Amino acid sequence: MTIADNALMQTAIPALFMRGGTSRGPFFAEADLPADTELRDRVLLAAMGSPDRRQIDGLGGANPLTSKVGIVRAGSAPGVGLDFLFAQVVVDRAFVDTKPNCGNMLAAVVPYALETGLARPQGETTTIRVLTRNTGMQCDITVQTPGGRVRYDGDARIDGVPGTAAPITINFLDTAGSVCSSLLPTGRVRDRIEGVDVTCIDNGMPMVMIRADDLGRTGYEEVAALDADAELKARLEKLRLACGEAMGLGDVTANTYPKMCLVAPPRAGGSISTRTFIPHAVHDAIGVLQAVTVGTAAVLEGSVAHDVAAPAGGRVRKASVEHPSGEFSVELELDPDDPQRVVRAALLRTARLIMRGEVMIPASVWKGTPR
Repeated sequence: MTIADNALMQTAIPALFMRGGTSRGPFFAEADLPADTELRDRVLLAAMGSPDRRQIDGLGGANPLTSKVGIVRAGSAPGVGLDFLFAQVVVDRAFVDTKPNCGNMLAAVVPYALETGLARPQGETTTIRVLTRNTGMQCDITVQTPGGRVRYDGDARIDGVPGTAAPITINFLDTAGSVCSSLLPTGRVRDRIEGVDVTCIDNGMPMVMIRADDLGRTGYEEVAALDADAELKARLEKLRLACGEAMGLGDVTANTYPKMCLVAPPRAGGSISTRTFIPHAVHDAIGVLQAVTVGTAAVLEGSVAHDVAAPAGGRVRKASVEHPSGEFSVELELDPDDPQRVVRAALLRTARLIMRGEVMIPASVWKGTPR
C-alpha cells in the first residue's frame, strides 16, 4: 500500500491547536465539521482519542483540561462578531458535553478568528463581542493586534501557565443563570443537602460550594491527595447528584456539572481558598467561570463561601481566588440597588497558537462529505 493510498483512509480537517488560559485543544471552523450533531461528536471523539484514559490515538492530553475543543463561526446575532461552541470531550467515555461554558478556551476564540480570517484586526487592539452558544452568554474580548497581527508575547502572567504572554481581557456581560434558571437556582443562598450546608450557584458555571472542614478536610490538600481520596469523592458525588436535582438540572450523573468546590479561608493573601472537582478529577488550578462563580459566592452574605472569605467592601470588588497552583483574580461589580446582584465580571487571561495544520481522523468515522 502506498502512502497516497493510506492517506485516502483518513479525513483531513483544518484546525489550529491553541492554549486558552490553563486549557488547550484544537479549534475548528464550524463549516469544516459535520452539520449533524451526532456525527460531529464522533468526529471530535476520534480527533481527541476518546474513549481512552491516555487518549493515545488522538490529540487529547489525558486530562479534562487538555481534552477540550473550540468550534467557531461568524456571529449570528445583532452586535455579535463571533459565535463560539465549547465542547468538553470526556477522556474515558464516548461523550461530548456542549452544555457548560469554558472561560479558558474562550480566551483563544478571538485569536483563532483573527488567525483564520473569520475576523479582521481593528488597530493596535481588537475587541470583538463573542456569543457562547452553549448557554447564550455574551462577552467582549480584547486582544493586542499591533501591525494587524495577534500578539502572543507580553508581560501578563496567569497562575497555572509557565512564563508570560500578552494579556487578553474578557468582560462578561451577563453570566447569572448560565445553565440553571438563575444565579441561585434553589432560590436560597444556602441549603442543607445530604446533611451538609451548601451554596448552589451559577454565575457562568453551575457549582456547589461546601466548606472543606464540614467534610473533615482542610481545603489546602494537594491535588494528588484529593484525587486519591475515594471516600471524599464518593461523598461528593452523592452530594452532587442531590444538588443537581435541587438546582433544577435533573439527573446529572452523565454531566460534567455542577462542579463541586471545597472552600476554606485564604492563606496566601487572597479572598478565599478553593479545591475544585470538575466534577470527579481535581482541578490543578480553577476554571475561569468557576473563579467568577466562586468570587460571586464569596461576596454574597449568607453563602457558605462568604463564611470563610476575607471581607471586601465597595461596589466594585476584586476577588482573589486561591487554588492549588496560585490565584485567580476576578473583578466584580455589584448592583448599587441590590448588593446580592453582580452586574459585571471582568478578568485577564492569555492564549497562544501552538500549531496549525490538519487533524487526521479515520475515514470510517467521516469521509468529509460536504455540508
